Amino acid sequence: MTTGVLLMTYGSAKDQADVAAYMTRVRGGRTPSDELIAEFQRRYALIGGSPLIPITRRLAKQLEAVLGEGYVVEAGMRFSEPTIAEGVAALSRRGAARVLGVILAPQYSPIIMGNYWDQLAAAGEAAGVPVRMVEDWHQTPAFLDLLAERVRTGLAAFPDEARDRVQVLMTAHSLPKRVVDRESEYVGKLKWTAQQVAERAGLPRERWHFCYQSAGHTPEEWLKPDMLDLLPELARQGVKHVMLAPVQFVADHLETLYDIDVAGLAQARDAGVEDFRRVPAPNDSLAFAEALREVVRNNLAGWPRWT
Repeated sequence: MTTGVLLMTYGSAKDQADVAAYMTRVRGGRTPSDELIAEFQRRYALIGGSPLIPITRRLAKQLEAVLGEGYVVEAGMRFSEPTIAEGVAALSRRGAARVLGVILAPQYSPIIMGNYWDQLAAAGEAAGVPVRMVEDWHQTPAFLDLLAERVRTGLAAFPDEARDRVQVLMTAHSLPKRVVDRESEYVGKLKWTAQQVAERAGLPRERWHFCYQSAGHTPEEWLKPDMLDLLPELARQGVKHVMLAPVQFVADHLETLYDIDVAGLAQARDAGVEDFRRVPAPNDSLAFAEALREVVRNNLAGWPRWT
């Protein structure tokens, strides 16, 4: 039996002209203001467009190679092309008799991510193949080891005299507080991941912080502490060296390339942080593909018979 694996993620605007339509899809059909569209077009232009879709496609090829015979892997986006439906159809055409969906977000939330399942289930029905979806996979040892190794490598790149004074910020995407109030265990998963990465990287508790980033453009209350609030506070404490280590983002996109590398860097410099860096995302690395192989095999072991 050939097993199909669909790597699912958010998607992105394909070019500047697509920004308005893409943001409208993300916002559930609500058209953003002209000012917000212009701001996001500016951000996409600054980073040269989001590389998320090509990264995910390359990761799919890498994962297919490490899984070996009997597996085919494709990419499917929640809000852009290639869609989840197109991904499942492609797997079916390639001979997949069943499809396992993997959301490229390690910590699962039914409220935030339930639409992935809705789309996957509909796509499976349309293609005539049974589908299942992985939920949480942040506990996977190979994934935690990968993040920890990147933290250690990042710290080793700082000057010798500064290395022991670097503060590490473990970040996750912020959410409206009303969402988290309905699903408080989701925040626990994020903080657990940060704790595990810190321990595996050998970071003492006083050397790292968990915080949020990329809060939305709405007036409601978003989760705290926010990265952009924490940076000035650390600077006031005399911190001169900061390294960002996202524990939820696994590929480069607007939230890393702009929110951290552009806006975060500017905020850090304005606050007086002299050296501000980010740990590279797993992206389409072989180590990440090998971690996902563990995720796939562990989940398939629980479903030996599909009907």
